[in-house]
Amino acid sequence: MSSILTNTSAMVALETLRGINKDLAMVQSEISTGKKVASAKDNAAIWAISTVMSTDVDSFKQIQDSLNLGNSSVGVARSASEQITNVLQDMKELIVSAQEENVDRSKIQTDIAALRDQVGSIVGAAQFNGLNLIDGASSEDVSVLASLDRSSAGTVTASYIDVARTDLSISNSSTAATYGGTAVTDTSLIDNGGTNAGTADTVATGATQVITIAAVADGNGYRVELDDSGTNNNIGVRTFEYVAGTDDSTNSVAANLETQISNFLSATGQTDYVVTRTDNAISITNNSGANVDITGFSSTGGTAGVSAGGLGDLATIDVTTDTGATAALTSIETLLDTAIDAAAGFGSAQKRIDTQSEFVQTMVDSLTTGIGGLTDTDMEAASAKLQALQVQQQLGTQALSIANQAPQSLLSLFR
Repeated sequence: MSSILTNTSAMVALETLRGINKDLAMVQSEISTGKKVASAKDNAAIWAISTVMSTDVDSFKQIQDSLNLGNSSVGVARSASEQITNVLQDMKELIVSAQEENVDRSKIQTDIAALRDQVGSIVGAAQFNGLNLIDGASSEDVSVLASLDRSSAGTVTASYIDVARTDLSISNSSTAATYGGTAVTDTSLIDNGGTNAGTADTVATGATQVITIAAVADGNGYRVELDDSGTNNNIGVRTFEYVAGTDDSTNSVAANLETQISNFLSATGQTDYVVTRTDNAISITNNSGANVDITGFSSTGGTAGVSAGGLGDLATIDVTTDTGATAALTSIETLLDTAIDAAAGFGSAQKRIDTQSEFVQTMVDSLTTGIGGLTDTDMEAASAKLQALQVQQQLGTQALSIANQAPQSLLSLFR
């Protein structure tokens, strides 16, 4: 049945053309914006996922800035620690040269004081944006924002890289020990191989002398003297001294004296003596080829040295005397270890920050690629689809035109 009121063919053609035009408009939008999912109405699920990922990308970019700032701060501290280590090594060379008796120790002490001031200058300048990790102003770790961790439930937590500060300042006050004036002449404090304190014991070549720390109390002083001035005179008269504090034990006193003697022999290249320690007993073997005198002294009424934090003990280094020059060897070794440990610690932290920074950049690239895969338009496919829809649009328009002309054929029935 034909009707001039209802043109079914035209309705079908019109509906088809509407669908084509809608698809064509969508493709043109994708091409112009470059996104197949530009808003929540395009694909709510994909849009939500991509939006969350986009916020994460923005967050990681801020984290990258935080890591760069932290890297710079730690890098300054590392460089300063390495430079301080170099200065302390120069200071050690001066201290080693002061072990000789025929040098101008006062001039060496002046050079040491200048190097000490240089350490202070380095510490004061080692800041980045006001943050100084080696000046001892604080002992709290510095936290560098490293990541935002998102759980499967959507909970986000921040993670940090903690960088430990190290005090390398020289401003902390320390005091040198004061050896007591009241001599103890028996073996109650120091046993010189069965010989009373203060009495020299001649040790033959190849023989071993054992010096035992018998008792310890705050203020007790202990000395070990090596004297080969009357024989081969390789070291002359050399004194090693320690004053005990409240926290010392017989073992710690023996350990300190043994360290002083070993450091001296090592620094001067002496192989005439071999020094070992077992608990509170120090063994000294004479390999000099001649007899030497070894004496253990003890006293009461002294004052133990107060060790400062950081590199404050630099203030007590005094090489103008034999005893001071010998003790300085032990002090500088401890201070060098502090500076080396600081440089190594900052180096490890900076390496970790560098690694995290590279990971964050890789993460940003991966997330950006993932977001693009979800939302970006496939331009090749869109181009092909555009051309196909344009052809369909032309055919749909033609079909609608033909359908609209169908009622005209009914006129022939009324002629």
